[in-house]
Amino acid sequence: MRKMMAFLAFVIVGLIPGLVPGVAVAGETPTPASIISETSVPCGSKQQNKKQSTSLLCQQYTVRTSTSEYQIRQQKPSETQILAANTPIEFTMSKDKMKFKVNGKKYEFLVVGTSAVGAQTR
Repeated sequence: MRKMMAFLAFVIVGLIPGLVPGVAVAGETPTPASIISETSVPCGSKQQNKKQSTSLLCQQYTVRTSTSEYQIRQQKPSETQILAANTPIEFTMSKDKMKFKVNGKKYEFLVVGTSAVGAQTR
């Protein structure tokens, strides 16, 4: 009987959003931000033949919110669309991925770094 009561309490707590602090709720509100810069960084190599390989480049962006800066990188080198600097976005986070839309197209990037925005960088 105690196990059944504990299970029911667990289910009820899980159904009420905001009851347990630190638990993210699906469908959270998007965070407004802006793409600040873009750089190309090495992200692997492509084997052309047995002795020669070509290094691959990925786009890495800096996204700034009012309190944080995120460094995000494309997941696959084959995705070659470059996003313009100063592009406003609204993103959501899912584990280590940032998801957002620009010009009606959905993007999903890996978060590779984060830092706080201080008074000097604003």
